[in-house]
Amino acid sequence: MTTIKRVTSENDDFKSLVALLDEDLAIRDGDEHAFYHQFNKINLIKHAIVVYSDHTPVGCGAIKAFSDDRMEVKRMFVKPEFRRKGIASIILNELELWAEELNYPGLVLETGKNQPEAIRLYEKNNFAVIPNYGQYIGVTNSICFEKIL
Repeated sequence: MTTIKRVTSENDDFKSLVALLDEDLAIRDGDEHAFYHQFNKINLIKHAIVVYSDHTPVGCGAIKAFSDDRMEVKRMFVKPEFRRKGIASIILNELELWAEELNYPGLVLETGKNQPEAIRLYEKNNFAVIPNYGQYIGVTNSICFEKIL
C-alpha cells in the first residue's frame, strides 16, 4: 500500500531519503557536485512529501517559494528498487496540488543533464524546458523546467 505524507525538512524519513539522493548526485555530478549542493540545503523547507510503501519511506520531494508566482521543486528522489512504479509522478502530482493550495500558479525546477531519468519524468509530467534561471544561468550541465498549474 502506498501512502503520502506531507512533512517539513525536520522529518527523519525525509532527511534519510535526501542523504541517499545526495550520495547519488555526488557520483553523477562529479566535480560539479559542490556547486549544486550549495543550492540544495534542506533546512527550513516547510513543504516536503514522503511516500511510503507498506510503511517504508521510498521517495520524497519538496517545494519552496521561488518568486511571488512560482514554487521551486527540490529534492526529488525515489529509492532505486522502487523506481519505474510511478512513485515520482505521485510525488510531483502531490507537490503540484500543494502549490495550488498555497496559491502559486506555477512550478520551476532544475535538474542535471546527467540525470536522464529525471528529464524524462518532467517531460512526461508536462513540464516545459525554459531558459536556465537564477544561479543556473550559464551552467551548461543544468536544464530548467516550468509548469503552469
